[in-house]
Amino acid sequence: SYRAALCTELKKPLVLQDVAAAELKPAEVRVAVHFCGVNFADILVCQGLYQEKPPLPFIPGMEFSGCVVETGQNVVEFQKGDRVIGVGGSGMAEQCVVDQKMLWKIPNELSYEEATALPVSYGTGLLALKHRAATQVGETVLVTAAAGAAGLAAVDIASQALQAKVIAAAGSDEKCAIAVQKGAFASINYTTCNLKEELKKLTNKEGVNVVFDTVGGDIFKDALSSLRWEGRIVMVGFAGGAIPSIPANLLLLKNISAMGVFWGRYREENFPLFSQSISQAIHLFQAGKIKPHIGATFKLPQVNQAFHHVLQRQSVGKVVVSMK
Repeated sequence: SYRAALCTELKKPLVLQDVAAAELKPAEVRVAVHFCGVNFADILVCQGLYQEKPPLPFIPGMEFSGCVVETGQNVVEFQKGDRVIGVGGSGMAEQCVVDQKMLWKIPNELSYEEATALPVSYGTGLLALKHRAATQVGETVLVTAAAGAAGLAAVDIASQALQAKVIAAAGSDEKCAIAVQKGAFASINYTTCNLKEELKKLTNKEGVNVVFDTVGGDIFKDALSSLRWEGRIVMVGFAGGAIPSIPANLLLLKNISAMGVFWGRYREENFPLFSQSISQAIHLFQAGKIKPHIGATFKLPQVNQAFHHVLQRQSVGKVVVSMK
């Protein structure tokens, strides 16, 4: 048996329990988990507020890193001792059993801790900025909630890997400063400044080419109206709570595209692209083009504090839970 954090009741704290180890199916791999990422989505799942609703009780944790300890009889890609990233499992535990196609090998120079920060945040950022918005070298990209896990990854990808000019928008001066360290050329604190006015100043009234938005609400509306001709806005989530409506006349007048990225859904709809978003992130790390930022690390018994830390908007970059 092994220890795991279980969601036994929605909207209640997770419970630490010993769980019996399951038998491996032919295509499955057993991984000794080293770290598990904490995502806003993981918290929503445990509140019953996410698109996907697993039956109770369940172990949350959609991204993890660890070491292969056992493989099913049909597994050829992986062997005992391989260092891996896993997705879509129940990673908030000392062990996790996952289908082999949901694992990616990680190079030795990528630590387990940093590896955990790649799939959701960097996978989302790459699909949003490269695949959906087709961001070009030299274009101006606005990233909202720029110090959060998804935001900081987007700043990293846009400025370093795609060589775009990044304007970071965040809710405090400290968070803005972190995004600038990550590669943004300018930042806007939208709790003290008017986002639209500041964007006008920073772009000589021309506006931005691409927006990566995880906030929604009024921030989204201001960002949308700050797009230049043929601009693209990608919606990744509504962390601010309010789901905005889009004035269609704006899309028409400036030939703007508004699009969504629900990264997890690519798993079912276009698995090769989903898989590529993760392997691409690993390659970019190896090439020295990206570097995930771990904002805080908690031990498994502190899993509820880790969730609270993310919910309180205290987190910068990725929050992870360590099993060791």
